[in-house]
Amino acid sequence: MKGLLIKDFKLLKSQKNFFVIIALITAGMPIYMEDSSFIIGYMTFFGSLFTLSTISYDEFDNGNAFLFSLPFSRKSYTLEKYEFGLIIGGIFWLFATVIAIIAEMTKNSMMIKETLMTALLMVPVMIFLLAIMLPFQFKFGGEKSRIAIIGAVGLVVVTGLAAVKIAELFHIDLAAVFNSLPAMGMGMAAAAGIGITVLVLLISLKISVGIMNKKEF
Repeated sequence: MKGLLIKDFKLLKSQKNFFVIIALITAGMPIYMEDSSFIIGYMTFFGSLFTLSTISYDEFDNGNAFLFSLPFSRKSYTLEKYEFGLIIGGIFWLFATVIAIIAEMTKNSMMIKETLMTALLMVPVMIFLLAIMLPFQFKFGGEKSRIAIIGAVGLVVVTGLAAVKIAELFHIDLAAVFNSLPAMGMGMAAAAGIGITVLVLLISLKISVGIMNKKEF
């Protein structure tokens, strides 16, 4: 497991110039944006995608045939991808959160608490994204998985829009409901979201292990 993590980090190290550019862009975003919390969502999603790129690297030129001749199980390989995704996503999330908070402090903004709440709510979103994306990547590979992921995300968006329309039909102001929640309530919501998405992630891991065990290289 440790060797697999080292391998994936070395793969990312080869793209260090790209990471430097992304870091500079992220640091410069608050200059042109009023709401710095957008940076947290953007960077968290962006960081999670790097796990998919490492799987594509492993599959390139039938590399899995050699990779799985090494002394580790397919379950260990699958589990490592989930761990790597959480680590990289967490690093990007932390970096973006620090940048957003510094930006709000520099502007003497009163939105620091809201930014922290947004950061907390982005943690279950990151976990959910990994839970959705990784099984598709293992099952369909690089190109087909993108189509499947877009379809899954589209389904989530449509579901969200449907919920908003239903709320409007019953004259429920969702914005007012969320704004009326105290900070403690938002923290509890974030904690509950993390708990639920961790359960979804475990189910996703089991599905991915099943997919990898059935694959032939």
